[in-house]
Amino acid sequence: MRVALTFVLDHLGKPPIASGALEPWAGETRWFAALPNTVCKLSGLVTEVGRGCWTTEDFKPYADTVLDAFGPDRLMFGSDWPVCRIAADYAEVVAIAGKLTARLDPAERHQVFTGTAARTYGLTVTGSPGPHQETPCA
Repeated sequence: MRVALTFVLDHLGKPPIASGALEPWAGETRWFAALPNTVCKLSGLVTEVGRGCWTTEDFKPYADTVLDAFGPDRLMFGSDWPVCRIAADYAEVVAIAGKLTARLDPAERHQVFTGTAARTYGLTVTGSPGPHQETPCA
């Protein structure tokens, strides 16, 4: 008997953002991305460095790595609320994710902010932001 299981790599696999190092995290993340039953959650970034100790650019190499490795169809946004409040409020976390995914077209952004989570968790989404919108949240 074969079991269908989806693995969610939470918080991008906890990259070493505070140190600025990409390896070995990036290589290990690509290894997970090669597994077709694995998706990644774009979450938990701000708590890796602390309040007032980051800019959105600090997160860009890590977000770019998972976007390139998993693609928008296997990457989902997560706020990490309420834990994110240690380092940023919810609106800041959403704004960071919006900036980190700005290079994506509207349909790809829709996947990151709605589609991937809906598929992964078997959710029926009604009244969600459509792929035509520029930002993930109004």
